Amino acid sequence: MSQELLDKVKAVLDENVTGSVETAELLYDFPVLTVKRENAHQVLKFLKEDKELNFHFLTDLTGMQTADEKQLGVVYHLHNMPKNYRVRIKTFFPMDKPEIPTATDLWPAANWMERETYDFYGIRFKGHPNLKRILNVDEMDIFPMRKEYPLEDQTREDKDDRMFGR
Repeated sequence: MSQELLDKVKAVLDENVTGSVETAELLYDFPVLTVKRENAHQVLKFLKEDKELNFHFLTDLTGMQTADEKQLGVVYHLHNMPKNYRVRIKTFFPMDKPEIPTATDLWPAANWMERETYDFYGIRFKGHPNLKRILNVDEMDIFPMRKEYPLEDQTREDKDDRMFGR
């Protein structure tokens, strides 16, 4: 299925969306597509509405921060249950403009997943019907999953970092 999916996505989307599929890899027996932020919604819509591919189920949607801490991203896991096909779609964008179109128009279940991603990473989903914090307090002005702060209190004197290989 992996090569079939990649061929179909490239054949259909590369004509309409120049360079939408930047990289593709095979992990855990299903394909991973990395798409540009501005094309992510179009790719998701195609994967859902295409009669052969029929990725009608949004298994998961979550945020992430790259290891170099310069970009945020969103990861979508889609599933075609009748054929048991799965695919992962990733898209990345700079930390200073964490914004991407909502997927709630395609999958209503994306509503709460996008709210959680906003709550922890600060990624704004344009067009979301009710984007607000879901688990953290409304007054919170930081996004706790971003790697913007040290993991430990730097003023501690009771800990010797040499004991931890640092």
